Amino acid sequence: MKTPDPAWVKFLQEQYPSGSRIRLQEMGHDISDHIPPDSMGTLDHIDDAGVFHVKWDNGPLLSMIIGVDRFLIQPPEPTLLKLYMPLTASRYEIDEYGGVDYEGSEIDGKALLAYEGAIYKALISRRSQEESERGVMHWYDKDDAVNYKVRSIVFTAEEREGQLWGVAECRVIGTLTPEEMAVLTEYISGQASDGWGEGFEQRDIRVDDDSELYVHLWNNDNWSIMPEQDRFDPEFPKGSLNFAGLFCPARGVSSISSGVRTVIIWRSRAAKALKSTVIWLITTIKNGESAKHRKTQ
Repeated sequence: MKTPDPAWVKFLQEQYPSGSRIRLQEMGHDISDHIPPDSMGTLDHIDDAGVFHVKWDNGPLLSMIIGVDRFLIQPPEPTLLKLYMPLTASRYEIDEYGGVDYEGSEIDGKALLAYEGAIYKALISRRSQEESERGVMHWYDKDDAVNYKVRSIVFTAEEREGQLWGVAECRVIGTLTPEEMAVLTEYISGQASDGWGEGFEQRDIRVDDDSELYVHLWNNDNWSIMPEQDRFDPEFPKGSLNFAGLFCPARGVSSISSGVRTVIIWRSRAAKALKSTVIWLITTIKNGESAKHRKTQ
């Protein structure tokens, strides 16, 4: 058999991960353990020669070769991967004329539980029409394994252990490698701080009839993003720099746990200051509008 192009093999391995279902149409090579047409099997792996190793439902583990055997491939259904991040907000009081208090106050995830419904509704309404199929993965512009494996990402909020968390719900096909997990969490952190989340936190959420919330998916105080099994594991270190990680000058510190599972990302204080300025400008504009309203009364 002719040795296939390694890039082609890599493409096959990314497109058809272990667990894909195989339907045999016709077996072209002569083997003693013949598998009848329409037999179903589960892909074990694709080797470096591009050969599909299949565990057949009604038979042993046998290989299939593109161009020799005829078969259909159905990738596995996506599984749900939840990545949790701290959720905070800035709260501003509204006076009787509709003006907004400049000072405001910072609220953590525990206090935000009282506004879970309003925040959840705001997160859903922030989603654009372009994001209807893939969520914020619509804006992912790399042609790589992460783009194929991660079918969608949406931001939501969830109560766990007495506080409200920001959650990136990811629908994933197959298994992410440590490198792919690092790429995914870096992309989500960018969307939370500078992309989707930046637009979201500039939208006011009216609560208690006399207050506005500006909710932050990202914040500067030891912000981290972790899968469920790490975030709520009491023995897992959190907010610690005692990881053997990679220093990224543009982003801060990115660290990957020795297991595979977690990427934790810290970002610079400059971004937090910029976001506070933006929110201050929003409240200033609103106060200017309310002042005009008072003059006309």
